[in-house]
Amino acid sequence: MNNAAREGNTSYSTAATVGDRWQIFAAYAKAEGLKRLEQITPQVVAAWGQMLAEQVKEAELSPAYAQNLVSAVNSVMKHATQGQWQRVSPTKDCGIEKRCAVRSVAPQGIERGDLHQAVETLRNAEQQRGGAVLLLARELGLRAKEASLLDAHSAFKEAQQREAIRITHGTKGGRAREIPVTSHAQREALRVASEAQGTAKSLVPTQQSWAQWEAGGLRNAREVLQQHGIARIHELRAAYAWQRYQEITGQPPRLGGGKVSKAEDRAARLIIAQELGHSRVNVTVSYLGSMR
Repeated sequence: MNNAAREGNTSYSTAATVGDRWQIFAAYAKAEGLKRLEQITPQVVAAWGQMLAEQVKEAELSPAYAQNLVSAVNSVMKHATQGQWQRVSPTKDCGIEKRCAVRSVAPQGIERGDLHQAVETLRNAEQQRGGAVLLLARELGLRAKEASLLDAHSAFKEAQQREAIRITHGTKGGRAREIPVTSHAQREALRVASEAQGTAKSLVPTQQSWAQWEAGGLRNAREVLQQHGIARIHELRAAYAWQRYQEITGQPPRLGGGKVSKAEDRAARLIIAQELGHSRVNVTVSYLGSMR
């Protein structure tokens, strides 16, 4: 399957770039159980692209890079099928945004009813690990990868000892950060995660790689979440941000009718940006709405 990426390119540098990007898709395809080029369909590529779109939402990938990844797969498949490939659009088919969107409605998941139904559905299907990831996203603002790679046993003990946890694995750019743990809901999310983790080192099953978990159990958790009316894990992170804003300022963000001063708004957003693992305050517009 990887030979196709090395053929059909006249420039060595272009071939190398396309090959590197193809390898990222190839890892996903392998985790999905696909071994031959003939098994790759536009639907498979679109599903992968939708996962990239989620990473763009979480600011783990830039929109341009995510679009380039999908374009590289299109290039390889077009050559491999002698021009018969049905191109997958990074924006229309995958939902990869061209830029960071400013939130215009309150996040889904602020009220926890739909989330808890999704978690219960996963528990009944013996997929507690996926449910734990969703809870950690909502109550601690963790990215899906951060929640998946968390050693919940240690984090649960740490939270009980000092009412905060340190996030080090799966973070954007390898930047560690502290998250306060002061509520019952937060401690319960960590307890559930610790129970789901079992004897593994994290919520990723011992026998699986990150790519296999992302394409399997985590993907299923995302689908169950959607079935219960919450579009993506990013919405749960936004719900966390919304709640923290109210805790810090005593009011909802301006999008929700709050009326705090510009200085108070910026100070709250700075705290929230750091807790979500971002280095820039203006990223909070995708969680809380406009700063204006």
